[in-house]
Amino acid sequence: MRILVTGGAGFIGSHLVDRFLEEGFQVRVLDSLDPRVHPHGKPHYIPAQAEFMEGDIRDRETLRYALRHIDVVCHQAAYQDYMPDFSRFFSVNALGTALIYELIVSERLPVKKILVASSQAVYGEGQYHCSKHGFFQPTPRSREQLERRTWEVCCPPCGESSEPRLLEEEHTNPYNQYAVSKLAEERAALGLGWLHGIPTVALRYSITQGSRQSLFNHYSGICRIFCSRAMNKEPLIVYEDGLQTRDFIHVQDVVDANLLALEKDEADFQAFNVSSGIATTVLEYAEAVRAKLESAVPIEFPNEYRRGDNRHSVSSVAKLQRLGWKPRRSLSQILDDYLTWIEQIGGIPPDIPDAYSDMKRAGVVLTSVR
Repeated sequence: MRILVTGGAGFIGSHLVDRFLEEGFQVRVLDSLDPRVHPHGKPHYIPAQAEFMEGDIRDRETLRYALRHIDVVCHQAAYQDYMPDFSRFFSVNALGTALIYELIVSERLPVKKILVASSQAVYGEGQYHCSKHGFFQPTPRSREQLERRTWEVCCPPCGESSEPRLLEEEHTNPYNQYAVSKLAEERAALGLGWLHGIPTVALRYSITQGSRQSLFNHYSGICRIFCSRAMNKEPLIVYEDGLQTRDFIHVQDVVDANLLALEKDEADFQAFNVSSGIATTVLEYAEAVRAKLESAVPIEFPNEYRRGDNRHSVSSVAKLQRLGWKPRRSLSQILDDYLTWIEQIGGIPPDIPDAYSDMKRAGVVLTSVR
């Protein structure tokens, strides 16, 4: 079986490459080696057994060559960042995905299945329940609300505090550029797959973490930022009040989900959450990092928030569990594996960007006032 892994030099993609090789696949990697993610070029961990192509998913001739003699496409390539270059999100994520299907159909390529990496971001501000008015999907919290430091989502009709629900696949509501581009990507994939008889599965990853997570991309997030700051004896900066919740999934659980989706015909033409299903506050995460590193660095609350962040995002895993998958690795194991990898590569590099300062300059991080 011959498989193309787009974005195969990246964090999740590279772990998938390793697993596919272990499973006996012939693997081809297509990756643009974006300097925001790979400032030093092709990573050393790309196996010699994998055929490697450097190129952009949006380039027709490059992609045409990459798809030659391929049975399965594992489409992990994506653009993700917090910076406001909005058009690039749609160009890479939506256009690049549509081009895969365009070439398969126009060239009559014998691709048997496509796995598409989507995101929990497609749920936007989330899914809530009001005791008076029932289920609702809120619009993002307004700048005026956040400047008042009124962090929680309230029911629009009555203004009462509401309870976040586990995110279920049938309700999407994206707003920011990344979220909208990922929903466009998965709808194009599932729709075109259905129309042209190309079995397709979209997997909506929650916050995926573990070894090889980019040390340079701003979007690599809380694990990289908190660990690197604590190791450099710098305070951990927490937005809002630190009580916003997320769920964190180990990269190997994500790999397992991809293998299951590939094997199960019952998964075809559907979207599935890939999540821990466990709510963890940002403050709890900060404390977990300090405990792992036995660090006493302070946790600081600068009365700031990030434009476009949602308050609570924890996904239901029930749908994928019914096919036989479940998350097996804890947040503690995520941190152990990440810190072991940092040690193996010689520690935090001195040239990693200061995500906090860059996001402040770009107007992504804003200050709340009373």
